[in-house]
Amino acid sequence: MKFGIVPINVGDLARPDAMVALARKGEDVGLESVWTFEHVLVPHDYTSQYPYSRSGKMPGGPDTPFLDPLIALAHLAAATSRLRLGTGVNILPQANPLLMAKQVASLDVLSGGRMMLGVGVGWLREEFQAMGAPFERRGARMDDYITAMRKVWRGETVEHRSEFLDWHGFKSLPAPVQQPNLPVVIGGATPPALRRAGRLGDGWFAPTGGAEQLEALLPQVHQAARDAGRDPAAIEISAMWNYAKEGADSVSRYADLGVHRLIVPVQALGADGPAAGLDRLAEEVIAKHG
Repeated sequence: MKFGIVPINVGDLARPDAMVALARKGEDVGLESVWTFEHVLVPHDYTSQYPYSRSGKMPGGPDTPFLDPLIALAHLAAATSRLRLGTGVNILPQANPLLMAKQVASLDVLSGGRMMLGVGVGWLREEFQAMGAPFERRGARMDDYITAMRKVWRGETVEHRSEFLDWHGFKSLPAPVQQPNLPVVIGGATPPALRRAGRLGDGWFAPTGGAEQLEALLPQVHQAARDAGRDPAAIEISAMWNYAKEGADSVSRYADLGVHRLIVPVQALGADGPAAGLDRLAEEVIAKHG
């Protein structure tokens, strides 16, 4: 089992010294990856419903610092040597996909092939409006963007004409180190996200609340993969794991479900701080299951 933490770029960890110190400590104790969250902004008031809490409101608020995920990971790429670097997730439909493809390829080159691009469709309509991006049909837009970005990453002349894009007659170099596939990880737990993970994803970032919920959703990912003519076993499963709540013994259950990576929320590392929590995680879990 591989272990990661999330988010490395939010709140107190938005300070560069704290972010780098925790990433380096994670690398020293055997952590496999660090992951980011993304919001360009959080309005003072919004009517959009956050899908992962009963209140409909995202933890934290408009005064919570969010370092840009890709810039934060570029900084960590220079400060570490083995940690894999993941976005968990970037909101792809509100971004320019050609610029995103260039930035991600550059980060993969600078990190020596350690980048994983986690993407999601987003939920905060007010953020899309501020970004000048259409909120409607964002799922179809994201599907098309993923297909187009993969063409860019081949390092060949790009031809991609669709409802959303008109790309032709150019290359964008350098290509990523990871070939033929820089991993694209689909985030989300809605039925469309599950189908998208099975159909298009190299992995699924599961924002689930425990092994039981994950077990209920995994068949939908696997069926979507089979419907698309893909091997479900080829999709890397990364699940959110509340280590403090579920306990170290739950690792074996996740392994039995076919999970490849458990990602621990930083706040679940303990009240005495994430560094001390990483020491416990290393001793009680990584040493036995990593």
